[in-house]
Amino acid sequence: MEFGVVLQTTPPSARVIDLAKRAEAYGFTYVWTFDSHILWQEPYVIYSQILAETRNVVVGPMVTNPATRDWTVTASTYATLNEMYGNRTVCGIGRGDSAVRVTNGKPTTLATLRDSIHVIRELGNGRSVPYKGSDIRFPWASKSELEVWVAAYGPKALALTGEVGDGFILQLADLSIAEWTIGAVRDAAAAVGRNPDDVKICVAAPAYVTDGTEAGLAHGREQVRWFGGMVGNHVADIVGRYGTDTAAVPQALTDYIKGRQGYDYNEHGQAGNSHTTFVPDEIVDRFCIVGPAEVHIERMRQLKDLGVDQFSIYLQHDDKDHTLAAYGEKVLPALAEHVRAKS
Repeated sequence: MEFGVVLQTTPPSARVIDLAKRAEAYGFTYVWTFDSHILWQEPYVIYSQILAETRNVVVGPMVTNPATRDWTVTASTYATLNEMYGNRTVCGIGRGDSAVRVTNGKPTTLATLRDSIHVIRELGNGRSVPYKGSDIRFPWASKSELEVWVAAYGPKALALTGEVGDGFILQLADLSIAEWTIGAVRDAAAAVGRNPDDVKICVAAPAYVTDGTEAGLAHGREQVRWFGGMVGNHVADIVGRYGTDTAAVPQALTDYIKGRQGYDYNEHGQAGNSHTTFVPDEIVDRFCIVGPAEVHIERMRQLKDLGVDQFSIYLQHDDKDHTLAAYGEKVLPALAEHVRAKS
């Protein structure tokens, strides 16, 4: 299993770059960021500096969208970074949330998402693609390599992911929902003749390592409760489309948003978000990972057994450095394959 971190590009940018460097030093292999150009700084500029100051990590957004950026410009950015730093980018993409809602827009249709994935991936891999009546390509990007990973929750988005995605991003660490969504993605991949194992699986969620006390647990829960509100935005869209039909969407994913009163994007992705009081402790414990290092190790093993290839930590809380250190010194070594030097 690989590990990544998900950062906000909150000023100062030097701190974001420093966290990325620390993550690499502890053995993390992916550095993701939010992509919401009004709320935070422009991530692609920061990626360039992260890549310049690291050696191995792969960078990309969790997640971009087809609405706020021209697809050809997005692909060109990846291809340029790949030429500069040796194919160390990945494109995480979804229908759109804060980046479009803050500007009073709406998430794109799944058809638009599907089309954008094709255009971005073909151009990002140096290939020709039909676009607005012409075949276009980057003549300078023949060596560029780019995977496109799709963030999804609902049945139709999961099907799209299995059909066309190089990877699947699930933004929560609940085991039952992970099992359902991974199964849906793999079934969709198989239905169109793909090898389901070719779709990489990434689970991303906040992780907070505590000291084992009840007070520490309570504090950690409050630091990551915002995540249930963020996920609630996507779940509300799903309920709007499918209703509460548990045949289409698991009850575990929809029940908790019944108390949702609204959402203020000025507090998006922030600890202490005042619009997430509807999120109960049970959801925090299921969607996030809060507790001593042993709790994190056990959840990682359970996720790995479900076929998860990567776990990425949303690092939006008050204990970023300790979390990175605890994972680097305790969690990652516990999950690593142990090879004997002499037998």
